[in-house]
Amino acid sequence: MDKIDRHILAVLQNEGRISTADLADRVGLSPSPCARRLKRLEDDGYIEDYQANLNKNHVGITMTFFVEVSLNRHQEETIEVFESALLDMDEVINAHIVSGRYDYLLEVVSKNLAGYEAFTNKLHRIKSVKDIHTHLAVRKIADKRALPIYV
Repeated sequence: MDKIDRHILAVLQNEGRISTADLADRVGLSPSPCARRLKRLEDDGYIEDYQANLNKNHVGITMTFFVEVSLNRHQEETIEVFESALLDMDEVINAHIVSGRYDYLLEVVSKNLAGYEAFTNKLHRIKSVKDIHTHLAVRKIADKRALPIYV
């Protein structure tokens, strides 16, 4: 990983649909070497996938919640059942195992409060869920999609 590879990654994080020719111009390479580097970065796992970031309001999502979840049991099977259930819930857009008072921190989106209430009902039906604590996101301060590149 050199300076040009890091530059390629930085550009792609902000402009995922950029053509290889334009990317090559931006990073100071000709298209063929740029395409080879891009392929290597993909093959080596630096680039996981390409996606479109949607506008939440335009797709009917008006509310974001951060939900702290505690489990009452921490056996491997219980954790697998809980995490599998999370993966089936479209409302959960991010989920992290965390240290501290709670076991998981979820980012949950909903069309409205009724949709969130339906989500919490599903969450409470999972036998291993001991407690949930909800924080309503009032306003987003920063929307930094690009990751810092340390390698």
